[in-house]
Amino acid sequence: MHELILGGQRSGKSRCAEWRAAAWLAQHGHSAVLIATALAGDDEMGARIARHESDRAQRVPGLATVEVPVDLPQALRLQAAPGRLIVVDCLTLWLTNLMLPLHAEALGDAAVAGACEALSDALAAASGPVLLVSNEIGLGLTPMTREARRFVDELGRLHQAVAAACGWLTLMVAGIEVPVKRGGL
Repeated sequence: MHELILGGQRSGKSRCAEWRAAAWLAQHGHSAVLIATALAGDDEMGARIARHESDRAQRVPGLATVEVPVDLPQALRLQAAPGRLIVVDCLTLWLTNLMLPLHAEALGDAAVAGACEALSDALAAASGPVLLVSNEIGLGLTPMTREARRFVDELGRLHQAVAAACGWLTLMVAGIEVPVKRGGL
């Protein structure tokens, strides 16, 4: 069963995915891997990534990590296996890496749509469970810049496509899980 876990910044969405991974490892004794999409573009982000890695290693010691900031569909295809849980943290940063990259040209609309479609296809083909973490950013004010509005729109489209492919959808609010969708596609 695939699950999309959405929430605002510091809502507890990554921790929720970690709880699910820890339970998976304890109950099933299989493997679990986290696909991390963050890039350290500055010292603060580097420290944030290091803190997440350290905390995660303590909370879920059996959770392996691979860093894949751009080619998430390919990583999902390579890591998917029966009996292996995949955690993707997070879709927001992955889309940021495509649309607002630190050291490359931004992808155009067609390329972004193609990457999102490739991710949906890889998710549909995944033979084991996948947990996808992402920020719900479309609940606030309309951004002032064209680039920011484009990003919010594309992330909303991505969330809709991923939610349609997932049997479960959870919204995290202040550390509390709010089930939105349980079972069925």
